[in-house]
Amino acid sequence: MNVNIKISKQVFNDVYLPYLENEDRYLIFYGGGSSGKSYFIAQRFIYKLLKPKRCNLLVVRQTGDTNRKSTFPLLKQVISNWNLSKHFKINESDMRIKCLLSGNEVAFAGLDDVEKIKSITFENGELTDIWVEEATETQEADINQLKVRLRGGKSKKQIVLSFNPINIQHWIKGHFIDSKLATVCFSTYKDNKFLTDDDRKALEDLKYTDEYTYNVYCLGQWGILGKTVFDARAIQNRLSNLSKPLMTGYFTYDYDGLKISNIKWVKDKNGYINIYQLPDTPHITKFAIGCDTSGEGSDFFTAHVLDAKTGNQAAVLKQQFDADLFTKQVYCLGKWYGTLKKCSQDALIGIEANFDSFPIMELQRLGYLNQYVREAQDTYTGRTEKRFGFKTTSLTRPTIISRLIEIVREETNSINDKDTLEELLTIIRNEKGRIEAPEGGHDDQMMGLAIAHHIREQVTFDIEEIRVNPQYHFNLEKSNETHYDYGEDIVIV
Repeated sequence: MNVNIKISKQVFNDVYLPYLENEDRYLIFYGGGSSGKSYFIAQRFIYKLLKPKRCNLLVVRQTGDTNRKSTFPLLKQVISNWNLSKHFKINESDMRIKCLLSGNEVAFAGLDDVEKIKSITFENGELTDIWVEEATETQEADINQLKVRLRGGKSKKQIVLSFNPINIQHWIKGHFIDSKLATVCFSTYKDNKFLTDDDRKALEDLKYTDEYTYNVYCLGQWGILGKTVFDARAIQNRLSNLSKPLMTGYFTYDYDGLKISNIKWVKDKNGYINIYQLPDTPHITKFAIGCDTSGEGSDFFTAHVLDAKTGNQAAVLKQQFDADLFTKQVYCLGKWYGTLKKCSQDALIGIEANFDSFPIMELQRLGYLNQYVREAQDTYTGRTEKRFGFKTTSLTRPTIISRLIEIVREETNSINDKDTLEELLTIIRNEKGRIEAPEGGHDDQMMGLAIAHHIREQVTFDIEEIRVNPQYHFNLEKSNETHYDYGEDIVIV
């Protein structure tokens, strides 16, 4: 029997239309509350069930019973709203839905009963689609089990996850979004054209009563559980107003075993260096680069390029590297924000020296001498010497982090990198009062940025002429004193 069913595009929110026919393996819908994402997913699957192409859907939540009050009635609502009831068979007791036109089916289950999921079968073919609603309720191991379940047969397979981003530390963010494993659709209440004016007003009133809840629940920004060290409100506000990097990529170069030459920037959307400010005013701009090496408890090398005068975050490097490759990229960064772009000098580079001094020595071997200098006491002679690199101690670490806390609060707009801001949002103070990343988290970006702000004080600028009205008699001096960190005899933390 041929049935002609027409569905107007007007029944869908415009933000979701590009995903109606999407067939990518992993598809994520996330964002703020009242965005209509769950209703669209229900619409999307009813649309797919009607088509002759195989679509057997398993809808899961962490607890099976919650489907009866959420996803099951949502699919039934779409069927009713589209006047399609005569084309579907709905089993209320078993929570099964079957399209009589195509034979496609929907089953519902909870991740709290894995054996039940394993036993679910369909009359006409294999499982092709899984929808995980409120996916932040799930565990990573549960989703991995679903991945295994969605195998076999010749049909196209897809897992759809939907959720509100409550906790920035949630495993879903790293597993699917940061890794770019999934295709992602982000939406908020502002994308839902079916909300009434009263609905919108009720949500927007939260701005005046609970700004944090408004940012997280209404605007769909990643939240954090517990008390953060850095100003969460300032970070959330900055995250909502970020611009994309001017460029993303990395450097290529020629290396003959002794020197680096022929440095070139390569644009690559999957690159590990983001550029936010170009070195396009060489006559007045100098830069400082703070680097955190991949040491104990750290997976990434990071480097932050700052406009030394303003503190603006000009570029960020973050990557898992061998130390020699990291050093060469930092060398290129220093040159690119220096003499390569006709600046008066190469960028000042300050590399954390605690766990691996190789990058510092390698820069020196390559002929890069504009490195941050600290004063250190020689263990044998007791004499004070000057050495390259920033040393993190129980004295210097809280000092540079305290300075960064002030910058985040007072100069948030100087931070341009999304990943940096999101990491700062997770930093906590443990029960002993130490500022650190939570279990399973990282502080690579925090330390690299904190070092960068500390070392930029060692960048010197030409003294500008100061003109004073002759009726005043001031004794003006412009300090050009170099600041160093001390405390080599303090235990490294």
